[in-house]
Amino acid sequence: MALLAFHDAEGPAGPCPAEHAPDAAAPRAPSCGPAGPDAPTDRSPGPPAGAPDPSPEDAADPGDALTRELTRLLFDGDGDRERVHAPWRRLISRDAFRHRPGLTPEQRAAQSYDRLRLVNDTLDDPVSLATDPALLTALHEWAAIVDGGGGLTTVASIHYNLFLGSVLDHADAASRNLDEFASLRRVGTFLCTELDHGNDATALETTARYDPATGGFVLHTPHPGAAKFMPNTSSLGGPKSAVVAARLLVGERDHGVFLFLTPLTDHDGPLPHVTVEALPLRPNAPVDHCLTSFDHFPLPGSALLQGEHGRLDADGAFTSSLGNRRKRFLTSIARVTAGKLCMSAAAVGASRAALAIAVRYGDRRHVSGTRPDRRVPVNTHRTHHGRLLEAVAATYAMTLLHRSLTAAWARHGVDDRDDLERLIALAKAWTTWQARTIALEARERCGAQGLLPANLLAGFPEYIEGTITAEGDNLLVSTKAAAELLHRPPASPVAAPGPPDLTDPRFLRDLLARTEQAFHAQANRALRGGPAHDPQGRWNTASGPALQRARVHTVLNAADVMLAALADAAGGPAHGVLGDLTALFLLGQLAPHTGLLLADGHIAAQHVHEFPVVVDDLTHRLRPHLTTLTRAFDHPPEYLDALPMLRDDAGGRHAADAMT
Repeated sequence: MALLAFHDAEGPAGPCPAEHAPDAAAPRAPSCGPAGPDAPTDRSPGPPAGAPDPSPEDAADPGDALTRELTRLLFDGDGDRERVHAPWRRLISRDAFRHRPGLTPEQRAAQSYDRLRLVNDTLDDPVSLATDPALLTALHEWAAIVDGGGGLTTVASIHYNLFLGSVLDHADAASRNLDEFASLRRVGTFLCTELDHGNDATALETTARYDPATGGFVLHTPHPGAAKFMPNTSSLGGPKSAVVAARLLVGERDHGVFLFLTPLTDHDGPLPHVTVEALPLRPNAPVDHCLTSFDHFPLPGSALLQGEHGRLDADGAFTSSLGNRRKRFLTSIARVTAGKLCMSAAAVGASRAALAIAVRYGDRRHVSGTRPDRRVPVNTHRTHHGRLLEAVAATYAMTLLHRSLTAAWARHGVDDRDDLERLIALAKAWTTWQARTIALEARERCGAQGLLPANLLAGFPEYIEGTITAEGDNLLVSTKAAAELLHRPPASPVAAPGPPDLTDPRFLRDLLARTEQAFHAQANRALRGGPAHDPQGRWNTASGPALQRARVHTVLNAADVMLAALADAAGGPAHGVLGDLTALFLLGQLAPHTGLLLADGHIAAQHVHEFPVVVDDLTHRLRPHLTTLTRAFDHPPEYLDALPMLRDDAGGRHAADAMT
């Protein structure tokens, strides 16, 4: 998130008098911005001809109508909110998902599995969750806000997506009995990366050698660097099985990396031939991470997960539709694309929760005003609410982009898979990086209260760090996508009608498209002009603008889904607010590139000077809606009301508990 540093000079208390409600408009000095001094707070057009009159309920409380419409746009664009989001929202409302002070790290890790069982009990068919992208990612959105991220999201993501999803994605899934995993009599985990091989997992060294005498395999860790790092493989949470990535060896042939269904532990601990070494517990992501290795562990022939990418017949003869071992590996672990969607979902959910907490606290926390006898909410200050509004705008964009990609993944086919996988990877990187910035900003806006674990904000940044690394390190997946995009020129921008207007989201979208074009041209020039006979040197030269192009490409897709939501909101109570929010988001994304746009003639010098003025004007118009914008995130009251700093007695007897 690009945090803009443009603000008017202001007095220490800001422009809002104390008697104004936190969500009420404040008087403002005349603005020199393009919208003029008398710009209305809501620029939405009237309802189109033939549109139904507002309901009496909406007419009585337009704020509630705005909240409902924003919530619909965020959660119910496809009409599936009750099926997809409502079950998880109800679940995390329960007392079992509130912060419990005084637990040891080991107890917090055990609590993650207790909560996993509550999730499982919610499902009529736990196995089918892995094949329902919308429901699966929604679980991550809501689970990620429990205990500031905590361990629930991690163990749920591994069990349902990486474990069950990987098994179900292979052609032989129908022949397997998954009842013990559906009932959580056994918990599933996923063993791919090794101590010596993280981002270069194609080079992993764990082996599964075919044994012609038994028709099975011998799973082996050849040296300590090949130990699996760092899945949840202890006995905590009950007996566990894993899908283990290992090199399939048949005679002298290495056929590449495949997945093997492998039991790891029972109620007494690791099975024979399996060594599990616990790693230190992370305070804000309490999961039993471990190093796991195998000493000539015999597996049955059914352990191999097979499909068109690789099969062994009864005589050990290998066949594959793919001649490339790298492609076989990527097919075996294809579930990580759904995992990227899950990580984006978790980061989006954490961002919404962090902002809802911070905004509510800013409404309640009063500080000294312009006179000794006046106190005002801290959200009155432009230096406070301006940063939160920028974060809220980015979070709306992140949420809507995630919705769009999840829907596309649910219906994708072979022809669009590669392009969609690339965009999902880029969106995961952009979203989780944005989320880290947003979570840190929200924590900082709440001061020392935000450091207390019971107020949850301190846990979000550390949890989000995990999403940045999981399912493909952000820089790695961005670099791969950036290199691929070099061969795919961006579409030509379609100029917005009318004169340039920095408050018009369509004009700003056009500027973003021209920015993508510029970085694409820079990267290609650098690639062509790089050192001859040195592919690494040429890529090093081109990688900077190529990564910039990839980032802008992602933001452009976010802009498009925001514009689609704006069209959906036409004639309704949210249109004006969402239009301003979209413009604020796009201005924030364009701010670092104004020099490039000026140099290329897409904006004039006056536009560069107008940028901070327009940002300030939009911030002023959106300030009265800050609370409504976060109320639309639809967090259950049980969740927010449980936080000590949001209760009347937050500074009293709960402070000691909050420190744990």
